[in-house]
Amino acid sequence: MGQLFNSEHEEMRRSVRRFVQQELDPFADAWEEAGAAPLHEVFAKAGQLGLLGINKPPEYGGLGLDFSWVIVVAEELGRAHAGGIPFAIGAHASAIPALANYGTDELRQEFLAPAIQGDAVACIGVSEETAGSDVSGIKTTARKDGGDWVINGSKMWITSAPQGDWISLLANTSAEGGPYHNKSLIVVPMNTPGVSVGAPLRKLGMHCSDTAPVFFDNVRVPLRHLIGEEGKGFAYQMEQFQHERLWGCVRTLSGLDEAIRLTVEYTGTRRAFGKTLLENQVIYHRLADYQSQIECVRSLAYRAVDAMVAGEDVTRLASIAKYMAGKLALELPSGCAQYFGGQGYMWENRITRLLRDLRIVAVGGGANEVMLEVIAKELGWINRRRTERA
Repeated sequence: MGQLFNSEHEEMRRSVRRFVQQELDPFADAWEEAGAAPLHEVFAKAGQLGLLGINKPPEYGGLGLDFSWVIVVAEELGRAHAGGIPFAIGAHASAIPALANYGTDELRQEFLAPAIQGDAVACIGVSEETAGSDVSGIKTTARKDGGDWVINGSKMWITSAPQGDWISLLANTSAEGGPYHNKSLIVVPMNTPGVSVGAPLRKLGMHCSDTAPVFFDNVRVPLRHLIGEEGKGFAYQMEQFQHERLWGCVRTLSGLDEAIRLTVEYTGTRRAFGKTLLENQVIYHRLADYQSQIECVRSLAYRAVDAMVAGEDVTRLASIAKYMAGKLALELPSGCAQYFGGQGYMWENRITRLLRDLRIVAVGGGANEVMLEVIAKELGWINRRRTERA
């Protein structure tokens, strides 16, 4: 969208691209094999470039720019050879908006500033084993006892948990008000007594993004660790989801671009039956169709970002964009891998890594099916109280 990006955005894009090519891609295979990347080292470098606080307040180390700049970063990180790094950075960036917008000055100095500088790794503490997309169904509790919150429960599939420094935890803080008004967001340092991190989970993809369950056993944190107002945690988290969903959408679209680029490169040189594979109309037509779909979703995502910058509610647009990106992520990498023949079944081939890594966008941050529920609700077709207002 011409009005959304200018020459300064493009300079930022080139800077992030250099960061990806110099600081991430050379180590991608080793980090994938190890099942984790050195996040504190990577985040420190990203923080020095200002990539972790682009639209955050300058008084806490942010650049104070609008969300369009965040999208530029997400797009370029999405081209990385290992999707786990942009995935981890995206989770980190999606854990701090509520703290930046609603936290006290004291809380922001203590936790937001280090996260922006790259000195701390932040985690999102929402999903539970029995409450993933159904955020209203979480069971983790936080009750007041003197000057503390006492937290009990567990969280599942927590990105970067093994290396995390603090978690933005969504917990039930009251038995009153119903599932949409009894929750609060609380900052919990991961080294607090009673917090334990389970063994890293073996995932289909995003291998260098270490993920684990987190358990809370009578964990005590000061009442001042509450983000914003008590009982508004659900609403705050829904706001954060729009950031996460747009980040995930454009990051995925860049990965899908890479899948097509790799496929065109391979089929343009691979010969069979006297001509290159790409000379077969059925192949180039299908790739052209895929590219057309990517461009349509990208335009929708840009429209949503434009609306967000203007201060509008982007729930409907962001949900549609994320749903369409998730739908493409389930189909396109598999279709491209088919044209690699036997090579497309090899673990080390980057097309298969893209197939594994990109699939998560159809689940994380709200599964495709939940996005359809949200879209139908935003269109007024179903009762808003049936599902989360995400």
